[in-house]
Amino acid sequence: MKKLLIVLGIMLLGGVFTTLTLSAKSTVFAVATGPIDDVAAALKQGDVNALTRYFDSNVEINMAGKSNSYSKAQAEIILKDFFAKNQVKSFELVHQGGDNSKFGIGNLTTSGGNYRVTFFLQKKGTAMVLNELRFENK
Repeated sequence: MKKLLIVLGIMLLGGVFTTLTLSAKSTVFAVATGPIDDVAAALKQGDVNALTRYFDSNVEINMAGKSNSYSKAQAEIILKDFFAKNQVKSFELVHQGGDNSKFGIGNLTTSGGNYRVTFFLQKKGTAMVLNELRFENK
């Protein structure tokens, strides 16, 4: 009887240990998604439609040292043109930060050249909106 209790105790502890280990691993490998990750993923794919989901009513776009504020529809056209001429090869997010307003900085490699991309998101109501995109030649 004593041996049976010891074996059951060991099995119980082993089960608890396994459950805790698997729980810890799933927490460590959980993928955090949010506006920064979504914008980075859209840039990595050259997916303007995914970017427009975050556009504010006006978006400042800076390309080749020229900066202008565009309506959501105009910004979409400009970015579609940019990505049509510059097919994305890769995008690597190298820095991000912020609380109520957030920013991301990454390296975009395209068929037309390499760019340092900076984007800014601002809290508007309960949502985060993309209000500025900068493409600087590297």
